[in-house]
Amino acid sequence: MKVILLQDIKALGKKGELCEVSEGYGRNYLLPKKLAKEANAQAMNEYKNAENSKNFKIASAKAQAEGYKKQLEGKTFKMTAKAGKGGKLFGSITAKQVADEIKKQYNIAVDKRKVVLECDIKEYGTYKAEVKLYTGISADIDIQVSEE
Repeated sequence: MKVILLQDIKALGKKGELCEVSEGYGRNYLLPKKLAKEANAQAMNEYKNAENSKNFKIASAKAQAEGYKKQLEGKTFKMTAKAGKGGKLFGSITAKQVADEIKKQYNIAVDKRKVVLECDIKEYGTYKAEVKLYTGISADIDIQVSEE
């Protein structure tokens, strides 16, 4: 018997997957507890539509990330900060500040956790950073820190 899972089931699979189960397991356990629904023609059509929708969303997100990568790749972001003697900054430049600067200059919303700094930015100079835009798609940028 083929069923479409409505919840994650440890031994079978994840929600939304199509599984082959024994007749008794499906009729006596999965269907009455609303853990799965029978894979009839209507359910299969809904399953295929959901799969197509999910694949389309993934493809459009990848395409958007590729476009953002082209915009950001190799760009230098100039940031200013106050410092004491010897060019040591009061505090440091954080990933959040870098993400805000990307948003300000290119209107690309980047989560601060997706900005990976090469090292802590505590002095004036130029630093490398990686912006992770999607799984497997990232852009390398430069951050130039100077005096206010």
